[in-house]
Amino acid sequence: MPLKPPIEPMLAKPATAIPVGDDWIYEPKWDGFRALVFKDGDSVFIQSRDGKPLNRYFPELEQPLREQLPQSCVLDGEIVIAREGILDFEALLVRIHPAASRVAQLARETPASFVAWDLLADGERDVRAEPQRERRGCLERLLAGVRAPLHLTPVTRDPEVARDWFGRFEGAGFDGVIAKPASLSYQPGKRVMTKIKHARTADCVVGGFRWYKGFKGELVGSLLLGLYDTDNVLHHVGIAAAFTRVKRAKLVEELAPLREAALETHPWKDWAGPADDSRKPGASSRWNRGKDLSWEPLRIELCCEVGYDHLQGDRFRHATQWKRWRPDKRPTDCRYDQLEVTPALELGHLFGK
Repeated sequence: MPLKPPIEPMLAKPATAIPVGDDWIYEPKWDGFRALVFKDGDSVFIQSRDGKPLNRYFPELEQPLREQLPQSCVLDGEIVIAREGILDFEALLVRIHPAASRVAQLARETPASFVAWDLLADGERDVRAEPQRERRGCLERLLAGVRAPLHLTPVTRDPEVARDWFGRFEGAGFDGVIAKPASLSYQPGKRVMTKIKHARTADCVVGGFRWYKGFKGELVGSLLLGLYDTDNVLHHVGIAAAFTRVKRAKLVEELAPLREAALETHPWKDWAGPADDSRKPGASSRWNRGKDLSWEPLRIELCCEVGYDHLQGDRFRHATQWKRWRPDKRPTDCRYDQLEVTPALELGHLFGK
């Protein structure tokens, strides 16, 4: 086997529009865990984006990978979980659990799939230097007979089809579209692909904040965002955290008047106790056990506009981008029904099944 783990995966840089031209290959952007699969005889190793082993968290994938893949190969792709035809990122997160019995139970209840989109090694050949079009052709031949839970991601050379995917498949949980030059070699750790993601804005309540690590009382780390549902319940939906150091210091002054007596009537006041594993502002992180995620409440008076890509369930999938304050908005105007929602479309449409 010419390649051994760990290997940095090839990365993508963001763009605002789908590039066009004769040298582009387009793929759907899957929303899951990036994974490199190393297969050598009966040995299967699943590597995460940051080089860590994933086998123990997705034991149900080992046998299909061992049985269906060629004798020796290295693949790049994504581990996903689909429920009712929709990608469920939350179901992936709960897999990162220290108890093997809990992982085994979840593997039975919500089995994962592996979607391959690139080839790094074929037998004894390191194919990373070969162009994308050649690697894709080889990958199609190697995986021609695979069946669920293994999949080969669809591709197109037609930008109109890519635009159609960009709009239609968001409802199935996709992030957007990936574009790769057909002549592109596989370049570990380099942002040489292009990702085009959905970009929208929403008006949110600022329900609290967290201090910047190591600068409590001096710098604000992130704002905790909320939206009201149809029953007028304020839900914690995500954070805004990308601020300059100057802005972080200024936020301390801007938020100070709203801190006085904030917890007395706060709708999240029951969440101010010890952190647990539920989705609350002070909840612990499965990725950073022991990380300080304590938060400071604010009176529910402040609104802001943020940029976001899409929802995952009832929360923003990624951290949002703060745009501006909205003094013209009442907190009760910041509701879920302002958000653009794309109807779910079964994943089977992508695979023709």
